[in-house]
Amino acid sequence: IFLILLSAFESARDAGIIMLNLPLALIGGVAGVFLGDGILSIATLIGFIALFGIATRNGIMLVSHIRRLHAVAGTDTHAAVVQGSLDRLAPIVMTALSTGLALLPVAAGFGAPGSEILAPLALVIVCGLLSSTALNMFVVPAVIVATTPAGPPSRG
Repeated sequence: IFLILLSAFESARDAGIIMLNLPLALIGGVAGVFLGDGILSIATLIGFIALFGIATRNGIMLVSHIRRLHAVAGTDTHAAVVQGSLDRLAPIVMTALSTGLALLPVAAGFGAPGSEILAPLALVIVCGLLSSTALNMFVVPAVIVATTPAGPPSRG
């Protein structure tokens, strides 16, 4: 995934910042495993794969928009991060909210007959989306500001 991101963004820094979303999602996903039965099963592993895909997509949306504001619009780093984070807040929250709301009834049915496969998967995704979305909007912009030189992009 890192190599694909590296080829798409042509920047190891941007690819690494996007990959930073995976540990942020992992925090909530692990909490979801422990909220369930505490057993790592095939269903929970599939939940982690889906969660990492959503978290990576949200990171791509945020980093690419901030990068576009910084490079194309010529805004300085701090202004691009603030504006890009505000611009992408609604799409990122709506992605997480729609997925989370769709899986909430499945996750709430944990322990019911027939929910042995889907409930652990849903718990991992719902809990992971909570941590990933909340931390994505704070950690990723902070890392971008900390790793990007201040001022407008160079023109030449």
